[in-house]
Parts: sequence; structure tokens; C-alpha cells
Amino acid sequence: MAFFDIFAWIVLSLLVATGVGVIDLLGLWPGKVAHARNHPQAEAIAIGSWLTLFLGFVLWPVVAIWAYMKPVRDAATSADELDKKSRCACRAAYPTRGGCARK
Repeated sequence: MAFFDIFAWIVLSLLVATGVGVIDLLGLWPGKVAHARNHPQAEAIAIGSWLTLFLGFVLWPVVAIWAYMKPVRDAATSADELDKKSRCACRAAYPTRGGCARK
């Protein structure tokens, strides 16, 4: 083998290694950001980042933005909190009837 053949194989190997490293970095980045920010959907973000990379990279920016967003409220707990607040408001508005009538 000539010097240029060996040099070409070295350059090709470095390019492949760099490509694999970039794909790995892009796959891990949104999940790590979500875990670092204590995002409640961090696992879904981590899975979504890898899934979008393998399915064409189209929605990867959406997953990256999702990793930085904090949900406004958690649906499971906020419904209970809203129910408690509405009960307190009904008791304050109608103290003689014991609160609002519920069906």
C-alpha cells in the first residue's frame, strides 16, 4: 500500500468516528438537558431525541425545545388543586348551605 492509501484510510476512519460522535452527542443532548432541569417528562424527551434521529431528524429540534420548556402545570395534581380551590370558594360564597351544590 502506498502512503496515500494509508492516509486515505486514516482520514476515512476519523470521519466515521466523528460522525458517530456527533450522532451520539445529538441523541444524548436533549435527554441530559431535561434530566438536569428536572423536567417531569425527561424520559420521554430522551426517547424522543433518539427516535427522531433514527426517523429522519425532522422533529429533533422540537424535542430539543421541549427539553428546555417547563410544563405550566401537571395535569394530575392541578386538577386536584383546582377542585380544592373551587370548594373553598363555594364555601366562602355560600356559608349557610355548606358550599356549592355538586351533582
